[in-house]
Amino acid sequence: MKNSYIFKFIFVFFLMVLITSCVSKKKMIYFQNDELITNELLKNYAPRIQTDDILSITVSASEPESVKPYNLYQGSGLSSATNQITYLVDLSGDITFPELGKINVVGLTTNELKNKLITSLKLFVKEPIVTIKLENFRITVLGEVRSPGAFKLDNGSISIPEAIGMAGDLTIQGKRKNILLIRKSGEKVESIRLDLTDQSIFKSPYFYLAQNDIIYVEPNKAKVNSSAIGTTSSLISIASALLSLILIITR
Repeated sequence: MKNSYIFKFIFVFFLMVLITSCVSKKKMIYFQNDELITNELLKNYAPRIQTDDILSITVSASEPESVKPYNLYQGSGLSSATNQITYLVDLSGDITFPELGKINVVGLTTNELKNKLITSLKLFVKEPIVTIKLENFRITVLGEVRSPGAFKLDNGSISIPEAIGMAGDLTIQGKRKNILLIRKSGEKVESIRLDLTDQSIFKSPYFYLAQNDIIYVEPNKAKVNSSAIGTTSSLISIASALLSLILIITR
């Protein structure tokens, strides 16, 4: 009879461990349902320039001498791309560009700024070509991902799924239905919750990330509980110890 109670105890214990270890399929699969998603934002997205952004701007033309005043270099003045000056967007949203003076750039895409500069430069340069790059475009992924960290990007365009992919994907303990996106724009800080299991994320205005965005993946309930109680192997060790104690007492 005593042995019967012991085995019932062990069975119930391991059943509880199994139940707490199970994860619903709906909580794990990304982009559920087969609805066709169309979003014009996906076709036309480009990050907007913000205050404190750092821009590299290069002007070229068929006559190199004509664009020298617009390409400034640090130090010895050698024409090397490694020491070309960059432009910091000040708190007023302006940069100071050679010969053209102050230009308001905040809120523009790099392509819009390129067209704006070309329009001004055409007064002085024949068929100018302008190349602009956001030098400080980086995003940070934290929490329940395999490789958390900060990632610097060259192309200035990345979506939430791509960012999570760069961080090695979510761990099994990550909450897919409650991803936190933190976005700072000027003095404004936004906190947005996103659901990776729902295809409607493709319609979200936050599907693409802005420079300096932070993604945080919260641990699920099982991970929180395991951090308090210990891993499943620890529970098994406890169960074994309890079983040994019960056997000693009931002898």
